[in-house]
Amino acid sequence: MALLLACLVFTGFLLLARFMRHTWASRRYLRLPPGSMGWPYFGETLQLYTQNPNMFFSAKQKRYGDIFKTHVLGHPSIMIASPEAAKFILVSHAHLFKATFPSSKEGIIGPRALFFHEGEYHKRLRKLVQSSFLPEAIRGMVSDIEALALRVLDSWDGQTVNTFEEMKKFSFDVGLLEIFGNHKGLNKHDLKCAYHTMEKGYNCFPIDFPGFTFNKAMKARRHLSAIVSKIIAQRRQHKQLCKDLLGTLMDSNNEACRKLTDEQIADNVIGVIFAAQDTTASVLTWLVKFLKENPTLLEAVTAEHDIIRQRKSIDDKSLTWDDTRKMPLTSRVIQETLRVSTILSFTFREAVEDVEYKGYLIPKGWKVMPLFRNIHHSPELFPDPHKFDPSRFEKPPKPNTFMPFGNGVHSCPGSELAKLEMLILVHHLTTKFRWEFVGPLNGIQYGPFPLPKHGLPISVSRK
Repeated sequence: MALLLACLVFTGFLLLARFMRHTWASRRYLRLPPGSMGWPYFGETLQLYTQNPNMFFSAKQKRYGDIFKTHVLGHPSIMIASPEAAKFILVSHAHLFKATFPSSKEGIIGPRALFFHEGEYHKRLRKLVQSSFLPEAIRGMVSDIEALALRVLDSWDGQTVNTFEEMKKFSFDVGLLEIFGNHKGLNKHDLKCAYHTMEKGYNCFPIDFPGFTFNKAMKARRHLSAIVSKIIAQRRQHKQLCKDLLGTLMDSNNEACRKLTDEQIADNVIGVIFAAQDTTASVLTWLVKFLKENPTLLEAVTAEHDIIRQRKSIDDKSLTWDDTRKMPLTSRVIQETLRVSTILSFTFREAVEDVEYKGYLIPKGWKVMPLFRNIHHSPELFPDPHKFDPSRFEKPPKPNTFMPFGNGVHSCPGSELAKLEMLILVHHLTTKFRWEFVGPLNGIQYGPFPLPKHGLPISVSRK
């Protein structure tokens, strides 16, 4: 018996050794992509966030090619900058790369949010969230979004405003409308104050000690969660059945008839607020800038919207869902704004096992970051890429070359709502107001999304 046991152990050892030798042999013939890893712990994070990210990524790509290694936000990372690689990571081999963010970002938004999961939980949540953002779900929001757009635009009349800050107010209110509907008693001021404190900690170093920005952000995040939990309790108490996103999350059951917990609901509500505000506000800010810088284009866009207004009765100029489907030029302007500005410069994935791509090793556990900005600004894909030219979207772009909302199963589910609110605001901005830039236009700021310097101050007057 002892001899048999010894033989089994020895055989197992040989099989293990053979497996390890095969594994290391396969890795030995692969090499890491070229690149530099920067300083210990900090890596190249400081270089990334203290300069124009365009220059950082472009310089790396020019030196090392379409795939290179670096170390940012506390993680060794592989950057990829070609449509083929983006498809490989996000679509065709997506099962080898899980969606991930640095732990500090998960803590700020909430670890149970849709962004941070795979498998059945992710599939369930994505289906729920997407159902609230489908065209048939948001078409009834046109009049409410229009009212929000008119309110913010009317407040600009005769004023000098910070475009980005004003667009943040608008997109935040649209986000709350999508999540909570017209919920009576909703304390928007409390929500906004807590959210604005929370978002300041999103891109700072995660030092969770009193007095530091991250610590304040985490306290604000807990307060936000408490606000959402209170609203959930109120709805249950009054047995309210609502068709907004919160109602959808509250009413859902999985196959085992289990509802989402309050913590799961709160994390996903906060995640949607985060996704709905700064990105859309940034695009709208660039849209205002590009339209003003291109007078002929602004005139053509205004004419498109004037035609829609002229077809309406004198007593009712309100927009309808069908009206928003009749804005092809404006839609192309939005697409080109999304391409040129590329608010989402990259996204995070993590290799769940060792992966080979074009002879390079992507080690298990390393972050993989498709560089949307580099792809959108490639002269091979978009000739004269820095020129603002909406006509380039008269034909659909080639697959995996235009990804303003990401790609694959983790692409942004709220893209249609974002486009809708842009169309509505542009309609009223161009037909009712004129604006002029205040101060110099040179320069871009990052916080973290790219913006015109100082948030694009403009002076506004009614036509």
